Amino acid sequence: MQHLINLVSGVLVGPWWALTQAFITSLIRNLLGTGTILAFPGSMIGAFCVGWVFQKTQKLIFAAFGELIGTGIIGAIVAYPIAKWLMGATGAIFLFIPSFFLSALVGVVFGYIVLQSIWNRVIVPQKKRLGIGDK
Repeated sequence: MQHLINLVSGVLVGPWWALTQAFITSLIRNLLGTGTILAFPGSMIGAFCVGWVFQKTQKLIFAAFGELIGTGIIGAIVAYPIAKWLMGATGAIFLFIPSFFLSALVGVVFGYIVLQSIWNRVIVPQKKRLGIGDK
């Protein structure tokens, strides 16, 4: 679910607000006991990458790849030393990448479907009202 939210927020509000959303969501998940400390690097990097890539390209598919690369690869690499230090993880870094990537892939597929379904009826008219327009 976090990856779906990252994709939607990165596209709709940009990299910095998406990063903020990911931090707050990770904090809430940790406070409720439904997440680990690894939620922070994965989700925050992924959310920022989505917003940044979408700002540069204005393409949903590239934003989706931003989440996959940001969370699935970069986030996994950053999470590894944190897991080793704070959680005593002994596995190899290459165990983190597939699990982060597959988790992100599921959320990205559903997030992409959601964004595609609302794009022409909600997002494009709103952009026209605001005078933003597509590149």
